[in-house]
Amino acid sequence: MTPVLAPEKRPAPAAGGGGGAAHGVMGWIRRHRTWTVLVLVFSVGVGLTILAQQSPRTDGLPLSARNAAPEGARAAAEILESRGVDVRQTDTFDATMSELDSASDSADGRGPTLLLYDRNGYLDPDQLQALQQGTDRMVVITPRLSTLSALDGDIRPAGVVPAGVETLDPGCELDDAAAAGAVSAASGYLYQSSRVCYEPAKGMGGLFANSGDGRLTVVGSTRIFSNRLLDEHGNAALALRTLGSSDTLVWYLPGLADVTTEDTPRTLTELAPPWVAFLGPWLALVAVLAMAWRGRRMGPLVFEPLPVVVKAVETAEGRARLYHDAHAVDRAADSLRAGALVRLARVLRLGPDAESAAIVDAAARHLGRSSEDLGRVLEARPRTEPELVHWAQQLESLEKEVTAR
Repeated sequence: MTPVLAPEKRPAPAAGGGGGAAHGVMGWIRRHRTWTVLVLVFSVGVGLTILAQQSPRTDGLPLSARNAAPEGARAAAEILESRGVDVRQTDTFDATMSELDSASDSADGRGPTLLLYDRNGYLDPDQLQALQQGTDRMVVITPRLSTLSALDGDIRPAGVVPAGVETLDPGCELDDAAAAGAVSAASGYLYQSSRVCYEPAKGMGGLFANSGDGRLTVVGSTRIFSNRLLDEHGNAALALRTLGSSDTLVWYLPGLADVTTEDTPRTLTELAPPWVAFLGPWLALVAVLAMAWRGRRMGPLVFEPLPVVVKAVETAEGRARLYHDAHAVDRAADSLRAGALVRLARVLRLGPDAESAAIVDAAARHLGRSSEDLGRVLEARPRTEPELVHWAQQLESLEKEVTAR
């Protein structure tokens, strides 16, 4: 009898239907895998956006209140905020004016302080005057001559801090500078005013200048406010006292967006007169007509049997015309001299390797004349065409005399 195998026993599904639910979820994901991927990508993007919004804003601009790098000024801004100063950094002129207007409406009646660091000179005089009129106190860091000229004050540039000077003492009676003491001064700029501090020498100008009415303050060094050197000497004290006199500090770093259209250079189209629009096409038409008038038309190809035999005299005459047209007297004289020496060597049986001195000596012995006399003829250097013709005649006479004997 053939044995019969018993049917295989399979494990019963787990109670509660958990495995079936998981299987159903995986099946739904496989059926809708495209939508699943899109939802996951969207969720990750939303999460990253939320994290970016919650993280503190930073940048890499020098002397920026958001820059934590050594050249930034985030440390000074955070210290001011911890002491109750509302620090508002702006990057455009319109945003700065808006912040100044809103800060001017404060309850205490005191206007805001404006910090301006326009290191590339983006602002024009009208913008600078509008900024000065919108604030009670303006602190400008390392300004250019054009910036100071546009501002209503008596402060003017006076040079740079001498090399080797690392720190400077106040040497003045202004409260902020006197309280701060010595500050870092290396690579700083000096300014002249009725009230200056931190002078390397008397009358030389100072690193810290204040206008007569006290509304404009100029600081000639960014190192005083930088994160790198804020904790050295009296840098922090001077920075905090200069910027923290008001409840609101508008921190303005101008950029390319602040450049007005009037400051951009005019294009060639704007500089050209109106009649150029008509002259250009007219000149193009004239050029096309001139090319059609003077241009050569290529004719059919001319077939010539080869090789072509050209007489030697025609070659010599053609080369002579070329020398004549180019006024190449030296080149023509060299050719005549070389030909005469070759022919004399052949007549005197000296061989093709004979040098010019040997040919001159042989010709002199053959004619019974001195070598110096013949050398003056063969080694002459004519400079003009008439001299060349006369010299060629002398060479011809010499060759005929040698041949005749």
